[in-house]
Amino acid sequence: MDLAGARDARMDWRGGAIFRPVRTGNTFEETVERLLEAIKLGVLAYGDRLPPERELAGRLNVSRETLREAIRSLQLAGCVESRRGRYGGTFVTYRLPPPDPGDLRRAVQDMGAGLEDALTYRMVLETGAAEQAARRPLTEEQRAYLRERLADLENAAPEEYRQLDSRFHLAIAELTGSHSLAAGIAESRMRLNDLLNAIPMLERNIDHASEQHRTMVDTILAGDAEGARRCTEEHLEATAALLRGFLG
Repeated sequence: MDLAGARDARMDWRGGAIFRPVRTGNTFEETVERLLEAIKLGVLAYGDRLPPERELAGRLNVSRETLREAIRSLQLAGCVESRRGRYGGTFVTYRLPPPDPGDLRRAVQDMGAGLEDALTYRMVLETGAAEQAARRPLTEEQRAYLRERLADLENAAPEEYRQLDSRFHLAIAELTGSHSLAAGIAESRMRLNDLLNAIPMLERNIDHASEQHRTMVDTILAGDAEGARRCTEEHLEATAALLRGFLG
């Protein structure tokens, strides 16, 4: 993608899972963490321009100087780059590395006994989010947004799939109207992020996941809360089983 022609990230109810006020005393560290979450989970994808400084600082409730320092640290890490001129701004340059069995082993060692806890936490939050999203009277914009996230995922190149998968699941969380729930789901995705990204891309698994994703969208848009919870649970159980299979 041409960075100069990249789209701006919109900052209304979208992105509420990530762009919420920083509330700890470690404002610099948490600002870096929030921006990295946005990038690694696909809220800000490769080539996207970060929102305007004033707007982003306001959403995160940090000073513009703190935001600038956080962005400079991400520049040094190779995650973003700043461009000047009429079409300038700060653009995402981070790309997920290809799956590596060594990364999977290291991620498992880092998580230790916390894996099952993380999977349970994700199950409870995401099934509840799907049910709540199905119960809400969604606007036409919100319904179109969910369909767009599904279409992006179904048309994803292999190197983009994991991030767009995270973006799809976060979109469902955003539709609940609860920033706290959406933030919890973003946190749970980050806990499992390294493990999920290290799993090899299997065509059969992707095809099966695509069917489940479509069913999730259909039940949510139809207002079928029980069906949305059930199919989301089946999808997450399949992902957990695949993960456990690779862990052996």
